Amino acid sequence: MTSNFDLLIVGAGPSGSFAAELLAKADVRVALFDGRPEGEPKPCGGGVTAKALKAWPQLLGAIGRTINELDLYSPSGKKLHLELDEPFAIYSRVVFDSYLRDRARDAGATVVPDRVSARKTKPVDSGWKLFTDRGTEYRGRILIGAEGANSGIAKMLAGPLPPSDMEVAFGYRAPLPASGEAPTVVAFLPRWVGYAWAFPRPDHVSFGIATTQDAFEHQPLDDLLWRFMITYYQQRDDSQIRFWKESNGSEKIESELRATSERYAARIPGLADKTWETRTVCGQNWALLGDAAGFADPVTGEGIYYALRSAELLAECYLNGSLEEYETRWREDFGAELRRAAQMRRRFYGNFWGAPFTERMIEFAKGHRGVRRVLGDLIAGEQGYVDLRRKLLRSAMRPL
Repeated sequence: MTSNFDLLIVGAGPSGSFAAELLAKADVRVALFDGRPEGEPKPCGGGVTAKALKAWPQLLGAIGRTINELDLYSPSGKKLHLELDEPFAIYSRVVFDSYLRDRARDAGATVVPDRVSARKTKPVDSGWKLFTDRGTEYRGRILIGAEGANSGIAKMLAGPLPPSDMEVAFGYRAPLPASGEAPTVVAFLPRWVGYAWAFPRPDHVSFGIATTQDAFEHQPLDDLLWRFMITYYQQRDDSQIRFWKESNGSEKIESELRATSERYAARIPGLADKTWETRTVCGQNWALLGDAAGFADPVTGEGIYYALRSAELLAECYLNGSLEEYETRWREDFGAELRRAAQMRRRFYGNFWGAPFTERMIEFAKGHRGVRRVLGDLIAGEQGYVDLRRKLLRSAMRPL
């Protein structure tokens, strides 16, 4: 038995589900394929920027945690407490993805809870045909790849990305602290490109580290993350917490965490500058969305905003009868921003005035309200990388 649709969207993460919702509302026949086992979360910190929440306020309908305060730590452990003018949200990806998938279903999309084989996905005269792992055949005029950085559809249509264009995120889902205190923390790593995070969700804390794949060393980074987690649970209110040093009296905390924490790991796109020049995410009767297209900030790894925005742009192009314009639209909309972030990645994590730039950034912010404001805009998603150093330096030079 064959089912026929206008669009076949492989992947029911934020980009795939949002595209399916927008198109189904316009009476487009959409099949949305969700091959993940029920209840299995995507490895992700789950942070959604204020920029995304303002663009799509319906996201607040998902059950999550709104974050008004954030603790930033420099590579040496200096602490900066930020009170955010524009809060962001943290979601469990099970909850967030289910919320968006249900909205797509309610809009009229057909949600298929089966895995799709890229090897068995073929072009036909009328468009595309694919088979699920249950052996069911589906046909559609347009094929959309939206199943993440390891997308088999993306590899088939646009070619694989090299390891240098990938980043690694790994971590643990752990219980909320018994003390009830669960601060949101971002700590820049010493000696590595990247950062660690502690994102409290309604029922647990997501801990993780994001770094480039070419800099990834599993054991030392895992050891670093465990020291970060243990110190977090010790809840010391120091101005300079030594996250990366050995802590005394931590054996019980570590034992309990190792017994209760769930590990996760994933690759995320972090495209190099030159890749943005040649990367094509749209062709004859096909397109890629979100992580499958490489749409993630190479500095922070944040990709939910770009997933949703790429879905919106694709839906607009399709409904206007000009799918091929999607390639131009995403480049004009956020392509230059992502390319600039790729150019700035090494500088952001490199040296500035004899110390890591992230170290200087937090030092300046501790004494200057203007620098703190710029950092708040960066976290909100409103401050890009093009003039970040200039703005930070100019703010730091102003009289207090």
